[in-house]
Order: sequence, then structure tokens, then C-alpha cells
Amino acid sequence: MTSVGIERPIANGPASVTASHGRYRWLIVSLLFLATTVNYIDRTMLGLLKPELSQELGWSEDDYGNIVTAFQFAYAFGFLFMGWLIDRVGPRIGYAIAIAVWTVGHAAHGFASSVMAFMSARAVLGVGEAGHFPAVVRASSEWFPQKERAYAIGWVNSATTIGVILTAPTLWLCMEVLGLGWRETFIYTGLFGVALTVVWWAVYTAPRESRRVTAAELAWIEHDPPESVRQIGWGALVSKREAWAFASAKFLTDPVWFLMLFWLPSYFSSTYDIDLKVVLLPMIAMYLLSDVGSIAGGWLSSRLIQRGHSVNFSRKITMVCAGACVLPLLFVSGLENMWVAVFLIGLALAGHQAFSTNLLALPPDMFPKRAVGSVIGLGGFMGGIGGMIMAKSTGLVLDATGGDYSIIFAVCTSVYFIAVLTIHLLSPRLERADI
Repeated sequence: MTSVGIERPIANGPASVTASHGRYRWLIVSLLFLATTVNYIDRTMLGLLKPELSQELGWSEDDYGNIVTAFQFAYAFGFLFMGWLIDRVGPRIGYAIAIAVWTVGHAAHGFASSVMAFMSARAVLGVGEAGHFPAVVRASSEWFPQKERAYAIGWVNSATTIGVILTAPTLWLCMEVLGLGWRETFIYTGLFGVALTVVWWAVYTAPRESRRVTAAELAWIEHDPPESVRQIGWGALVSKREAWAFASAKFLTDPVWFLMLFWLPSYFSSTYDIDLKVVLLPMIAMYLLSDVGSIAGGWLSSRLIQRGHSVNFSRKITMVCAGACVLPLLFVSGLENMWVAVFLIGLALAGHQAFSTNLLALPPDMFPKRAVGSVIGLGGFMGGIGGMIMAKSTGLVLDATGGDYSIIFAVCTSVYFIAVLTIHLLSPRLERADI
């Protein structure tokens, strides 16, 4: 095998290989963590600016709904293209393209005035951001063996909530401290994406092409059994039950995360008369709990695998435990004490993130690396479709029940167990797909 970097022998499977030699792969995790934070700051900023923009530009709730729908639609379908692209050209080139596209879309908000212009900007943002998780999982499959991959993904996944938490301070710094208007804020924060693109291009390579990876660390990264490196087409993927095991679970569980992102401020405003964009402490507490769940979920399944349990047992038992953490949502409606509600919702968010971390680890478990981006893309598309259905259904239920979230929360608690059952029926042993 030839390499752009240093020539090294292929290292697969020796029993003496351990994780103790070399830590450069964790720099890659740090880079993906940073990229995820920027991704979610760009995604969340419009929602926090909605009151000001609605007043200045005369938006109705329907106008804002159309802008949000444009993002969700582009995000869902963008997964199909971006997943394919990242498999085709690799994460280094593919993710650089994705970052550049979403940065253009983010900065374009600063030049928009009409509803249609904002819809167009959100659509470009959605297509670019759809490349994020296919790139994250593909890069993780290149840099981490199966035994610790979920743990690495858990750390990266935890940055989603860090990005949400940091959005309000970013706006405060730009608009209150620096005195920028909302248009300049969108444009100047686009520099985050420009810097991220440069850093990604300068730092990221495949492990064998990096001069900073020791032979011992490379042996650990590559000690899983070798696999096919050929490109795998859509026809081969969509005919596999393993692909639909992942995609079905994303369809069922991603909408819960979208619900929490888009409806939590409204829930706390109507129930406890506070605004999470102003009173940040409840939001910070809930999302920090979700970070704990993301990291703990990845750690648990990785630990079980390292202790000799099968991948099948380790992933599924962790997902069942994660689903159990969401059950307290059943008791949130009607609570008078806001901080009890904050804790229970935070526990549910932790359960979701623990589940999501292990779900994202399944495509590399079941498919060759060159197919991982496409499988993640299929799952992201299905998750986006589920999110659109959840958004519409939530509005209808709240209108019909006078703002009662009981039914919505009850549905959220059940979908994780249905998702695990679906995964088990379609892939009883999480074996490699026969391609």
C-alpha cells in the first residue's frame, strides 16, 4: 500500500495491540468537537434572533414556520447528497465542501430582507450542515477501532449542546459588547466557518497519511479486521436490512431532539413564565446533563466491548438503558417546581444523547468505511422527515389540547424502545452487511 505520508506495514489484529500508545487520534476528536460547536451556533442563531427580526421585518408565525421548514427540507434531502459525496471523495475534501456551503448560507442571512431570501439562506445552510454527521462518523471510523469508536463519537456528539449553549453569549458579545447589528453579526460570525475550513484542511488526513501518528497508535487504529475499500452504490445499500435498521431508528428518535430544540423555550415560557433566551441557567443545566449522557453512553458500550461482550449486546443494552432515562418525561407535565422539570427534561436529553451516540456507531459496525457516509445520509434523511412530521403534529396537538404536552411527552418516551426493537428485528446480531 502506498501513502502520501510515511510508509508503514499494515497492522491488523495482533493481540498485543493496546490503546496506550499514541494520542493523536484524540486531536481529531477535538477538531470534530470544535466543528460541531460552530455547526450548532450557526444553526441556532436565527431562533434566538426571531423576536427582533419578526418585529423589524414584520414576520408572521407562518412566515417563520416557512423559514424553518425550508431548513428542515434542505437538511433532510441534503443528507442523501452529502453522505454520498463524503463516501465518494473522503471526509477531508467532503467536509471542507460542507463547511464552506453552510458558511455561505449562514453569512447570507445578513444580506436577506424578504421571507423568500431567508428561506433561501436557510436552505443553503441546511444542505451544508447535512454533511456534518456523515463526515463525523466517517472520520471516526477511519481514526478509531470499533472498541472505542462510540466513546469518541460521544465526545463529538456532546458538542451539539455546547453549540446551543454558546449561541446566546456569542450574540451578546457581537451585539451588546461590539455594537454590531444582526446583519453584521451573521456576516462576521461567518468567519468562524472560514477559519474552521482552513484548520480542517490543514490538520485532517487519513491515519496512514499523517506523519504525527506513531506506528503503535496506527496499529491500534487498524487492528480491526481488514475490509473492502471499493465504492458501494445506493442500489446495494438501500436493499440491505442493516441500512434500514439505522434509518428507521433515526426516523423514530431524531424528532425528539428537534422537538426539544424548537419547543423547549415555548414550553418554559407558557408553563413557568420565563424565556430561556434570557434566563440561561435552566437551559445550561439541561444541556450539560445531555452532554454527560452523550459521553457516558459512548463510554459504556465501548467499555462493555473492551471487557469481552459482543458489539451486539453492548450497543443494544446501552440503548435500552438510554431509553429508560427518557421515561421521566411522563412526569414533567403539571409540575409546579421548574427545577424538578429542568432535571427530568435534562435526564431525558441525556438519555437521547446516549442513544444517539450508540446509534451513530452502528453504520461503521455493519458497513465498510466507504459506505458509512451514505448510510448516515440515509438515516439523516429519514430523521429529517420524522422531524417535519413531529413539528406539524406538535402544533396540531397543542392547538387541540390547549397547550398540554402530556401526549407529546408520552410519545417521546416510547419511540426509543420501538427503535431498539426495530434494530433487533432487522439486524439481530449487528453483523456486517453482506455486500
